[in-house]
Amino acid sequence: MRGAVLCGYGWSFCRVLTIIRRMMNDTPSLRELKSRAQLLKPLVKLGKAGPTPAFLAGLSQLLDKQGLVKVRFEGCKEQRKELSRELASACEATLVQQVGHTAVLHRIPSP
Repeated sequence: MRGAVLCGYGWSFCRVLTIIRRMMNDTPSLRELKSRAQLLKPLVKLGKAGPTPAFLAGLSQLLDKQGLVKVRFEGCKEQRKELSRELASACEATLVQQVGHTAVLHRIPSP
């Protein structure tokens, strides 16, 4: 089995070290965020009106609470790539991914 004994101590010890390293690092990796986003349902739907100030305020509040938010583009499907980048910059978030009609945004939640 390739990779079973990684650091000379055995697989389980190395797994514990990896978990400890991740816990010490506050920002999760892009890979971890994408895997967490697969389980999410879109919490916010962006309609024909586009990103209004009230929409951006609500999205910002969700990012503060949840940290990871999936947005679905309902009305403006042609501009979804540009809108996902604009939403990320307006809410000071990171665009994790944009696939089809959904985008995933991440911001470290405030304590």
